[in-house]
Amino acid sequence: MLRRFSLFLLLALAACAAGAERIKDLATVAGVRHNQLVGYGLVVGLTGTGDQTTQTPFTVKSLKSMLSNLGVTIPPEVNLQLKNVAAVSLQAELPPFAKPGQTIDVTVSSIGNAKSLRGGSLMMAPLKGADGAVYAIAQGNVVVGGLGAEAGESKITINVPSAGRIPNGATVERQVPDTFGKEGPIVLNLRQSDFTTAERMVEAINKTLGGDVAQAVDATSVQVRGPAERNQRVSLISVLENIELVPAQTAAKVIVNSRTGTVVIGQNVKVGPAAVSHGNMTVTIAADPKVSQPAPLSRGQTVVVPNATIAVDQEKKPMFLFNPGIALDDIVRAVNQVGASPSDLVAILEALKAAGALKAELIVI
Repeated sequence: MLRRFSLFLLLALAACAAGAERIKDLATVAGVRHNQLVGYGLVVGLTGTGDQTTQTPFTVKSLKSMLSNLGVTIPPEVNLQLKNVAAVSLQAELPPFAKPGQTIDVTVSSIGNAKSLRGGSLMMAPLKGADGAVYAIAQGNVVVGGLGAEAGESKITINVPSAGRIPNGATVERQVPDTFGKEGPIVLNLRQSDFTTAERMVEAINKTLGGDVAQAVDATSVQVRGPAERNQRVSLISVLENIELVPAQTAAKVIVNSRTGTVVIGQNVKVGPAAVSHGNMTVTIAADPKVSQPAPLSRGQTVVVPNATIAVDQEKKPMFLFNPGIALDDIVRAVNQVGASPSDLVAILEALKAAGALKAELIVI
């Protein structure tokens, strides 16, 4: 039975039709996910760039607690003044199916007022999951990409010296339970929900594997009947993720970043009949007072007569007419001809949307 199933999978894999994108790039397998880990620890060995203990008392308390666990007792009334220790937060991602003994990268970030973590070493610290259980133990030398230096009143900072990474700095101690080997269908979740793409995925899977093994649950999920044996499920997913299909075109959208002026116009954006005119008017007022001098022996007085010169300079820009169904290329070409700045382009797009001429969703972030 196992041999027949493996042969069937190989034949199905060889028969995969060429398409635009693989299912591996369009969807993920339900239950196969990363898990975030977080922890707290101490970085030691800093060259005077650690926490100022008067402002971060939790650093001293953490150090005393750690030393107590190592058999070193410090009286409570002793106030440690240290500059080579920094309290840090630890973040890591536990990959799916990670096994005890494997290593993962750790991000180290100062939570006190340490100026730099360069040259420091993280003391052994546990990394916990959302359930509070310890899944990894972190320790090692911190690699910092930033640099900070100061002399007197002058200082310079490059990148962020108060954060760094420890490559392979944590060892996995516990495996996250998974339901991958249990009975039930294999569920594929689209990275971007779309009914058309989900339907095309079902057609591609059924055409490759034969029969009605795949069904669309909704616009995001497609479930595929699979075997209960773990090895066979791995082989089936290997076939599924290499099946290719043409995804549906996304909805027409215009994304505007109001802070940076960046505008991204989607492929299917069109406009209805509309006319756009763009121009700048400059009004200049210049004071040019004149002196009125009376004739000799006229008993007149010399006075200053106010005079102002007003000039209006209006930049002439043509009015562009958008015909019904005009596409993205014509929109960009017309806007470039108008000479609109990013802020002006945002105003034009908002006006087109308000007029009902922009056939797309306008998203301002």
